[in-house]
Amino acid sequence: MKEYKTITRVAGPLVFVEKTDAVGYGDLVRIRLPDGSTKNGQVLDTSEDMVVVQVFEGTSGIDRETRVTFLGSTIKLGVSKDMLGRVLSGAGKPIDNGPEIVPDKKVDIGGAAINPYSRGSPADFIQTGVSTIDAMNTLVRGQKLPIFSGSGLPHNEIALQIARQAKVTGAEESFAIVFAGMGITNEEAQYFMRDFERTGALERSIVFLNLADDPAVERLITPRMALTAAEYLAFEKDMHVLVILTDMTNYCESLREIGAAREEIPGRRGYPGYMYTDLATIYERAGIIKGKKGSITQLPILTMIGDDITHPIPDLTGYITEGQIVLSRELHGKNIYPPIDVLPSLSRLMNLGIGRKRTREDHKQVSDQLYANYAEGRDLRGLVAIVGEEALSARDKRFLDFAAAFESRFVTQGKSDDRSIVGTLDLGWDLLGDIPENELGRISPDMKKKYHKYKGQSVETKEVKP
Repeated sequence: MKEYKTITRVAGPLVFVEKTDAVGYGDLVRIRLPDGSTKNGQVLDTSEDMVVVQVFEGTSGIDRETRVTFLGSTIKLGVSKDMLGRVLSGAGKPIDNGPEIVPDKKVDIGGAAINPYSRGSPADFIQTGVSTIDAMNTLVRGQKLPIFSGSGLPHNEIALQIARQAKVTGAEESFAIVFAGMGITNEEAQYFMRDFERTGALERSIVFLNLADDPAVERLITPRMALTAAEYLAFEKDMHVLVILTDMTNYCESLREIGAAREEIPGRRGYPGYMYTDLATIYERAGIIKGKKGSITQLPILTMIGDDITHPIPDLTGYITEGQIVLSRELHGKNIYPPIDVLPSLSRLMNLGIGRKRTREDHKQVSDQLYANYAEGRDLRGLVAIVGEEALSARDKRFLDFAAAFESRFVTQGKSDDRSIVGTLDLGWDLLGDIPENELGRISPDMKKKYHKYKGQSVETKEVKP
């Protein structure tokens, strides 16, 4: 293979090489420094005059005497079922002091797009054991449902709880977790590993860790490494895989850093204009394929910068994914765990996975009624701040009390509290027992008769003449 000694410029993690033969986009590159050491890279851009190479290990020590070799192949991950229980770097190398993984095959980390006609429709309810998700923002197998968080909120704890507790009720099937940490601190990495080992979840997990002090370029391949491993387990080993990606904000920051080094024209807030397409190449690798037994469900986590849900990262993510789970700083300030705010949260595939034979016949109506009552109670809090609680009617006071009870009993649960969907729905009916039957406008008479037990005094609905 030819070696080139035509490096003209180094910018951040990028090296610019002139006068090369035809080079393919995404090709692997070996860089040999004057002292004999080597670095690895990938072709990021190519033209007739110039090839741009992103270097995985950083560009320190590279000078005009450095030699560049284009290897003519793309990045591949060696996959095997032996990866379960292992901890790998963001580049797919073992970092748990275990032996090298002997791969069954090597797969391009870019993945192959799923033909839309071949996609199966998600329909299986995944029970996470978290009431606010199971009852009101239901996760369905094959879905991509991100968690929108903020700095300092317990999104990692919620992700780990879901990883421990997630299951499809009534089915004994092979289940695996692929966890990818991007730009996380050593402290966060140790927290994740302790929890995986303590709970035994590591045995059914593959963990990829790209730490904050690892190269930013490596951060761009970490989620693709994780999804390549997930696709192997799901579509070749017939396993159901939950992929947790944290933190997508760190991934997008690396994307912006590379874009700036390439001197690209920036889009919104300095992020590259192609960020939507780039994120889609990650999120769209979730799903079900007709004729295959396995599935990939994605739970990406992103921290909203300045708690701004209109920021480009959550904004674009919301367009691509099927809903969002939003964490609330206000609920966190009240010491409520998990601080999931059900009002801005949404699962667009919820109706496909609930109802008779999946969860329970009353699921949709209970969810709608809880949402309506809680929304009205939250609105009344603003009114109380202006006129005082004494000015409220008896009906308004009921909904104000309902909002407080909903937060303290339904939203609040322990980090190891694994609630069944039946228990969650029963708890919802217990809360609705404080509301008279005639005020439950989103529940049918049949469901009221079967499940509703009013705990207060009967309410006279007829008009009383003076």
